[in-house]
Amino acid sequence: MKDHSAKPHPLDHVVLPVVNIDLARERLGKLGFTVAADARHPFGTENACVFFADKTYLEPLGVASVEESELSARQGNVFTARNQAFRFRCGEEGLSAIAFGTGDCGLDHKSFIDKGSSAGKMLEFSRTMKMPDGSESIGSFRLAFAGDLRAPDLLLFAVERVNPLPADRGSLERHDNGVTGIAEVALCAPEPAAFAAFVGLAAAQSAAEKTGFGVNIAASNARISLVTPEGLEAYFETAVSPAERGLRGRAILFNVADLAVTEAHLAANGVTYTRKNNRILVKPAPGQGTLFAFEEPR
Repeated sequence: MKDHSAKPHPLDHVVLPVVNIDLARERLGKLGFTVAADARHPFGTENACVFFADKTYLEPLGVASVEESELSARQGNVFTARNQAFRFRCGEEGLSAIAFGTGDCGLDHKSFIDKGSSAGKMLEFSRTMKMPDGSESIGSFRLAFAGDLRAPDLLLFAVERVNPLPADRGSLERHDNGVTGIAEVALCAPEPAAFAAFVGLAAAQSAAEKTGFGVNIAASNARISLVTPEGLEAYFETAVSPAERGLRGRAILFNVADLAVTEAHLAANGVTYTRKNNRILVKPAPGQGTLFAFEEPR
C-alpha cells in the first residue's frame, strides 16, 4: 500500500481519552503502571503517558482548556477536532486513536491523500516534558492523519519525532505489574475486513492475515487485530452491540514478564479482574479508557 518503506511502521502509541488526567494517574497507578509527569500540548489538551521498554506507550488524554482546544479545532487542528468529536459521540473515555512511527511524515501524508484517506492537514508542534530527575526537555513532533468516513470514531496517524525527547526513560519503563510492552490493539467492527486497507495504509503494511473472527494487520512490533463483536467476546469477554457500525478501538493486550506477578499486584490493589485461559482481563474503569488484557508472550 506504500512504497516509501521497506517494512511496516511500528506501533508508536495508543490514545486513550479520559475524564481527567488526575483520575487516569490514580487508576493507572493502581493497575501497577509507572506514570510520567503531566505534559501540556500547546492546543489545549494534556497527557500523563505510560512508557514501555518496547518503546511503545499509552497516552491518556485530557482536556486542560476547553477554550484552547475548541479554538485549535476550528483552526483546522485534526487532533483536537477528532478528540472533541470522539468525546461527543462516544463519551469521555475510550480508545480514540492509534499512532504509528515514521521517519518521514510528509510521505505518509502524501500517501494518505493519494489513497483518499487523509483526515486533514499535517500538524507540527513542540512541548516540554519533565524527566524523572526533574530536568526538562523540548520534544518536537510532526503528525499526518488518516481517516475513514465509515469509521468516525477511530483516528489513525503517523508520528515523526523531529526533535526526540531523551531516549533514557529507564525508570519510567519499569512497572510494578511487569508489563514490558504492547502486544496487540484490538479493533471491532461487524465487517472487520472492510477496514483492512485503511489500517494497513496507516501501518504501511499491505498484508492482512485472515483469522476466524476477522483480520490481523502486523505493525513491525505489534499486532492490530480487527475482529467482529463475536471475536471481541471470545478473546476479551466484552460485549458490544452487533448493530453498532463503523470501527472502534476496544482493547489493549500487554506483554508481561510473569503473569503471577501481575495478578498478585492487581489483587493487592483491590482491582477487579478475570482470568481467561492464559490472560488476565481488566474491564474499563474511569481513568483507564479501554479494556486492558495481560499475558506472557507465547
